[in-house]
Amino acid sequence: MAENSGSILVVGGGISGLTTALEAAETGYEVFLVEKNPYLGGRVSQLNQYFPKLCPPSCGLEINFRRIKDNPKIKVLTLAEVEEVHGKPGNYDATIKISPRYVNENCTCCGDCENVCETEIPSEFNFGMNKIRGAFLPFDMAFPSRYVISPQIIGTEDAKRCKAACKYDAIDLDMAAKTINLKVGAVVWATGWEPYDAAKIDNLGFARYPNIITNMMMERLASPSGPTSGKIIRPSDDKEPESIAFVQCAGSRDENHLPYCSYICCMASLKQTTYIRECYPDAKVYIFYIDVRAPGQRYEKFYKKIKADENVILIKGKVAEVEEAENGNITVVAENAVTGEKIRQEAEMVVLATGMQPTAAAKKLPADLRYNADGFVINDFEKGGMFAAGCANKPADVVSSNQNATGMALKAIQTLRN
Repeated sequence: MAENSGSILVVGGGISGLTTALEAAETGYEVFLVEKNPYLGGRVSQLNQYFPKLCPPSCGLEINFRRIKDNPKIKVLTLAEVEEVHGKPGNYDATIKISPRYVNENCTCCGDCENVCETEIPSEFNFGMNKIRGAFLPFDMAFPSRYVISPQIIGTEDAKRCKAACKYDAIDLDMAAKTINLKVGAVVWATGWEPYDAAKIDNLGFARYPNIITNMMMERLASPSGPTSGKIIRPSDDKEPESIAFVQCAGSRDENHLPYCSYICCMASLKQTTYIRECYPDAKVYIFYIDVRAPGQRYEKFYKKIKADENVILIKGKVAEVEEAENGNITVVAENAVTGEKIRQEAEMVVLATGMQPTAAAKKLPADLRYNADGFVINDFEKGGMFAAGCANKPADVVSSNQNATGMALKAIQTLRN
């Protein structure tokens, strides 16, 4: 190949990776889109609605999936992880490991394999709130639209039953992991974020009390495709909650956990308040906050609308601890920063607004990159060649991630043209 490769490697198939890949490919460049999950869409695919318009993520993902399917310039590799990238701008060698899906392109998503599979495994997509079969479609609108056979059932009678049930010869139990090498001119790391582990926040009781959930778990509860088909019920007894408390900055802006503001948490809780108020018009919602951050005119308008609801009570105060009552209710203890009084507010459920942590914070990316103290990639535009997009670079919402990803696509193209 030529010294200056005309291809771009995009690592991560979330909203930032999708945008980067599409912007570059629709300009005429070959793009390799690598995603570690068996589907594209990332965290956005797990949401119930975007804020502030409150439309489902299928609005944007469906269009993007169609654009990818129709664009021969984009090569999608799922269940794939980058093991190593080395070289220089314009000439990188990337090693990619692809894990077996055990299902080939013949799959029609008929579901026969799932129907005969007896093994149940926790659903990672729903944060372990329910179980799925060992043969599964990741979610209703998954792309690629193809089933996955869990490695946990390979070598079992269940796997044989799945294969026997498939009328289309789509199940290949002999699939094995393989490694491929790509030569590319630029790399965009769109590796996204992970919800901060709420179990690490000892005083907020997530690991001890079943009726304390995280904000991402609430998204799945509210989603029609979630574990309860969109019905918000408390985990311990499936009761329809009459009161819910939100604890803001759960692990964020805290020197013991994440010292920075995660940008999205306030708006996410305000959005989730609309879920509750729509399901339960008489329910009370308590929001404990340090300060509400609603960046921009549209978000500020959204905040004011929620604040005007008489059933929504905003309390300026950092939660110090939580306690569980015999009936499963949770008492939230905080000091009101305005009045100075100590508050003990009981609620039937508590939602922790946990922050976002870059994926690279837990495991550094296999390339020559620089990071800040929190694990976000620092873009070196002077050096060029490799760039971080979206939440790999900084905490961001969907709109900001798309804007940033478009810019990184341009930076990658500039690398190829230099």
